[in-house]
Amino acid sequence: MVPTLILFLAAPLAAQTAPSGWLTIKDSKGNCQMSVPPDWVPYGESGGVAVLHDVSTAIAVVTAQPDQEFKPLPEAVQRVMGIPKDKMFENSAKRVFYQDKTSVNAEDPNGYSIAVRGKTGTCSGHLKFLPEVSTDTARKIALSLGPAEERSSNLAAQHF
Repeated sequence: MVPTLILFLAAPLAAQTAPSGWLTIKDSKGNCQMSVPPDWVPYGESGGVAVLHDVSTAIAVVTAQPDQEFKPLPEAVQRVMGIPKDKMFENSAKRVFYQDKTSVNAEDPNGYSIAVRGKTGTCSGHLKFLPEVSTDTARKIALSLGPAEERSSNLAAQHF
């Protein structure tokens, strides 16, 4: 029973793949990627950005910092950044994931920041979304951040 419970609790923090049918966006150099639901669309010419309806409803951005070593955020940095302990969802050698903006009403967005180890540095993602986007969907988007796969994705292959 205890091993099953541990596995159940660890599953949400494990690397997750995107649900079937989701679109993959890659940073402008193709080093990092994040997945979004199929009703989101690419935004702009440079790649690495997708929106739902428009940028004020929801926006997902993925970037790569090839020479930046990935590491967890020290507590002192978390304090300076003003990240409350209950909004730091994961701060491990695998992923940094926290809520950096909390909505106070339906017109006010939430914000998530995510970082993971990339192939040659750090992959970063930011997600800004109105409360009409479910927290579950936003969390799935955030947890899909990772190094880009070698094969071309359905959005990365398009010309922006």
